[in-house]
Amino acid sequence: MPTSTVELSGHIIDSMMLPRIWDAIMDLGGSFRVEEFRVGQSQDEPSYTRIAVTHDTEDGLRAIIVACQQQGAVQVQAFPARTEPAPRDGVFPDAFYSTSNQPTQVHAGDAWLDVEDIEMDCGIVVADGRARCVAVSDVRAGQAVVVGHDGIRVRPLERSRSREIFGFMTSQVSSEKPKHLVIRELAQTMREIHAGGGRIAFVGGPAIIHTGAGVYLSQLIRDGWIDVLFGGNAIAAHDIESQLFGTSLGIDLRNGLPIESGHEHHIRAINRIRALGGVAAAVESGALRAGVMYEATRRGIDVVLGGSVRDDGPLPEVVTDMVEAQRRMRAALVGVELCIMCATMLHAIATGNLLAAAVKTVCVDINPAVVTKLADRGSSQTLGLVTDVESFLRELSECLVA
Repeated sequence: MPTSTVELSGHIIDSMMLPRIWDAIMDLGGSFRVEEFRVGQSQDEPSYTRIAVTHDTEDGLRAIIVACQQQGAVQVQAFPARTEPAPRDGVFPDAFYSTSNQPTQVHAGDAWLDVEDIEMDCGIVVADGRARCVAVSDVRAGQAVVVGHDGIRVRPLERSRSREIFGFMTSQVSSEKPKHLVIRELAQTMREIHAGGGRIAFVGGPAIIHTGAGVYLSQLIRDGWIDVLFGGNAIAAHDIESQLFGTSLGIDLRNGLPIESGHEHHIRAINRIRALGGVAAAVESGALRAGVMYEATRRGIDVVLGGSVRDDGPLPEVVTDMVEAQRRMRAALVGVELCIMCATMLHAIATGNLLAAAVKTVCVDINPAVVTKLADRGSSQTLGLVTDVESFLRELSECLVA
């Protein structure tokens, strides 16, 4: 029977890597024999195991090896990675290796190369002694793209050795999490990241404005806690509407009541900004004097507004080319160590697809399905909070002021 041997080391028991490998082998119709197993004798000492894997067919064995690699296992007989040239711009070779968002290495020549800029659902290009993650839209004809699964080593994030809110398996979705404790620890994490020179990204939807939470997001940006802001046309348009007309979707933010012809306010706000030449011009002229977009413009943080077919207008700053929007988001995420996502499903998932697993991620939404979808898409590092975005942002801003 076709047989191969894999080995696994690290905190493989409490991080559930070893049980997941055994499950994968059995689920794919294979069998295994543990040839060696050394258990770490303290919380800092790693464990090690070597496992012989068999299957009835070569294809079945190959599928098992691929599944084991995704959990951090490496074939004992290390084959070098194979590459093929990209056939043309924007096209990978058929057998390209599709990346996860976990730290990954490629065996090229006599060395293991760390894959730079890792994110899920991309390919790996090897050139000049370096390996980097490349989106299919950005690959160029002739570039050496890794194919197959030989010479690939994935290093899944292990369970944290210290107690923290972003520890292993905190992504379980529940409306019963101790939110006050989580928010306080999140505020402390934000302080530590900025103290260490890291950056913080915020991804927001229009419900932030609808619920009256725009004032708290504005405060976070004004006080320097947010370095990157992602969203769509809606959050910017309704934020500006709230400043020009005091409404969001035509609802008076002071008393929650609809006003006469209020449904026109968002498009009138968009039209006024377009007439002025954009948000930056509106801030410079004094036409826009407060709000999320005002504070983001005034502080000069990185802002990417990705458009959609549903957009009214849109505002001049909205990027309507989706591939270009992705490129700008990737560039803005360099150095980001924490990403907070509030009240937006599509932009949260889009951003999650671009984040490495090492980036701490918080998703806040009143709908638990949003957090679940984000985790299902592969962003397993996400800490989900099912709560109202207004109360979350209010308490977070209060914690950061204290």
